[in-house]
Amino acid sequence: MDSMLPIAIVSAIIGVVIAFLVLGNYFQKKKSEVESIIPNNKTSSKPHKNPLKKSHSHTADHKDANKRHHPLDLNTLKGHGDIVTGLCFLPNAQSLATACADGVVRVFKLDDASSKSFKFLRINLPAGGHPTAVAVADEASSVAVACHALFGSSLYMYGEEKPKGDADSKQAKLPIPEIKWEQHKVHDKRAVLTLVGTKATYGSADGSTIIVSCSEGTDIVLFHGKSGKIVGNVDTNQLKNNMATISPNGRFIAAAAFTADVKVWEIVYSKDGAVKEVSRIMELKGHKSAVTWLCFSPNSEQIITASKDGTIRVWNINVRYHLSEDPKTLKVFPIPLKDASGTTLQYDRLCISPDGKILATTHGSMMQWLCPETGKVLDTAEKAHDGDITDMAWSPSPIPLGDKQVLVLATSSVDKKVKLWAAPSP
Repeated sequence: MDSMLPIAIVSAIIGVVIAFLVLGNYFQKKKSEVESIIPNNKTSSKPHKNPLKKSHSHTADHKDANKRHHPLDLNTLKGHGDIVTGLCFLPNAQSLATACADGVVRVFKLDDASSKSFKFLRINLPAGGHPTAVAVADEASSVAVACHALFGSSLYMYGEEKPKGDADSKQAKLPIPEIKWEQHKVHDKRAVLTLVGTKATYGSADGSTIIVSCSEGTDIVLFHGKSGKIVGNVDTNQLKNNMATISPNGRFIAAAAFTADVKVWEIVYSKDGAVKEVSRIMELKGHKSAVTWLCFSPNSEQIITASKDGTIRVWNINVRYHLSEDPKTLKVFPIPLKDASGTTLQYDRLCISPDGKILATTHGSMMQWLCPETGKVLDTAEKAHDGDITDMAWSPSPIPLGDKQVLVLATSSVDKKVKLWAAPSP
């Protein structure tokens, strides 16, 4: 037993020495690693001496320069914190309202479409709601916003209080818009797909704004723009809606509901100008596959439809339907958009200019401008945005662009941007 003790002591000493050497080598390596990192951090703390950063910035600028410039691309409105879900021009044409998934509605002042920066009014929506659409509500500065939350969809109307006239004080800024009315669970728990507002001028209508809200179910609801009162309901009796809109004069409502046929309703106004009833009056039959989108002509007498059957149709709806006169197909055009294999693609959206001369169309992130009379392609932007286009709208009248006036198309996208485009020559 005594002879084993020296051997154990020697073995322990040797083990300690080996462990010391190993640990010493390990910590020396760590020290070397730390020393090699620190100088780089010091260098990177001075951005102006970092060649990688400078190179990255230059590359980004170069990429931006390459992305632009489609000849019709006028400007980009940045600053949105998330997907821009909808937009609309206000009646004065030089104000553009945008709804963003970051919970903010922004109202941009477009004093000059070529400006390097745009002033905008910020409207923070109630917490928990995700804006899905925005529409003209009543006066020049009023907007209606559709929000979706767990409990369902809500509509909020924001309007400005008119500043009180006071000779002794001058108010530099207009008051921030506040909620004038709100409606909750307007489509039960279903989301709002489209929201459109227009000034009703047909027949005995009193000029009030009528707002049409279309859900992803089968219901369409009409609201009085100023009061928020529900003035009509429509059930499309289809599987589900794709979209719905109202004619510019407030007379007709038309809906695309994933079927080949389009149903049209007429809003009947009483002598005092209020909405009396909403009656189904006709169907547009002729497409062989689902209608993806539709829009009314500026004079409210025609409807333009795009279908998965690869065609665009122009319909005359100014007929004596009460005498059983059917709407007539005026024109049929093939959709001039094909993939690499030659298969015709569908249009996601349609929007016609206020003069009726240009039909703007979208497919994903691509945009085309067509002549609605001939179906001829006027121009194409292969990649108008860096993601799918979510909405588009024409300015009601020309907007200043330097020393001239141009008709402007605004588009929104999942890329968090809104773009302004000049109208092509018809």
